[in-house]
Parts: sequence; structure tokens; C-alpha cells
Amino acid sequence: MATATPSPADSAPTMPVDDDILYEVVQGQVQEKPGMGAYEAELASLLVAYLVTFVRDHKLGRAVSEALFQLDRVQNLQRRPDVAFVSNARWPFHRNAPKVAAWDVIPDLAVEVNSPSNKANDIISKIDEYFRAGVQRVWVIYPNARTVYLYESPSEVKILRAGDTLDGAPLLPGFVLPLATLFGEPEQEQDQAQEPQGPQAG
Repeated sequence: MATATPSPADSAPTMPVDDDILYEVVQGQVQEKPGMGAYEAELASLLVAYLVTFVRDHKLGRAVSEALFQLDRVQNLQRRPDVAFVSNARWPFHRNAPKVAAWDVIPDLAVEVNSPSNKANDIISKIDEYFRAGVQRVWVIYPNARTVYLYESPSEVKILRAGDTLDGAPLLPGFVLPLATLFGEPEQEQDQAQEPQGPQAG
């Protein structure tokens, strides 16, 4: 994981030279964000697509993918959730997001899609940081287990499995998404469907 020299909280940290690198800032250190696998990236893309359509149609705010947020200016903490929702109350719907590296607003919802490159301790740390900053809900998606953990606080969590339906209330009233739609067919079922069939008895 690439890091830069720590910077004081009141100064900007040194950014990666390569603009294509996704990074976060933790205690003034720029840290390259591990990339997601193809399936994990697809799940994040699907979720943000559903959310973008819903929040625009209902003028609730905006949904974004891989945006960098300024969570704590004093601690120089910037995080980049895989998906985030910013309500109209926190950033007016008619106002475009600023043309800056880190958006100085706290999202209402932060979503992390767990990848093989993620460490459990890192996910736990992010959940704590999000809630300390004022994020109202955190969703953590575990693709291999086909489950979604819905956090109302660091110690309050509801676990949804593939047969359940994700309900966005109270942040996103009316938003419902069956997890079977998000995850698609189980990998085993896909493999079986693709297996060649033997000759039929005459």
C-alpha cells in the first residue's frame, strides 16, 4: 500500500502522481485504495445505478461511486466509500458537487463492498470512522457470502441474506432491492447451467 509523508491537519497531503490511482487519506497519510475484483466492482456499479435512478426520480439527493469525502478535517481523514448517498438536506439537490479532490460533506449512507484485498480490521475501522463523522447508515456487502450487513451504529447491525430484500428506509423511503437481483444467480447454479449435456438415450 503506497503512502506519502504525513502532513499537518491544516495542510493538504501529497497526492499520488498517477491520477488514475484511487486513494484515501488517513492521519495525513495518502494510502492507495486496494482495487476491487471484477464481481465486486460489478455489484458496486449495479447498486449505484439503482440508487442514482431512485434518488433522482424522488429528488432525495444524489448517489455516487468512489467519491472521496472529507470526514474529519482536524484528523485529516478522507475516505472513499464504494458507494455513497448524500441527502438533499446535506447538499442541495440542485447544486452540483464541487470540483475538488475531496467533497467536504458527510454522506448519509456509506457502502463498502468487501473484496479479497480488504482486511476485517480495516472494515471495522471504517465503520467506526463513518459513524463518528456523522454518517447515519453503513452497508457492508459480502459478495462471497451473498449477505449485506446493515449498520445503524457500530454495535447495531441487521444481516440480510440472498433471499431477503434490502429496504432503504429511513434514509431512502420506498427504495427496495431484492438481494437476489443484486447478486444474481449463485455461482454453482451458473456452472451447472453451463455444463454440457450428455447424449440422450434413444
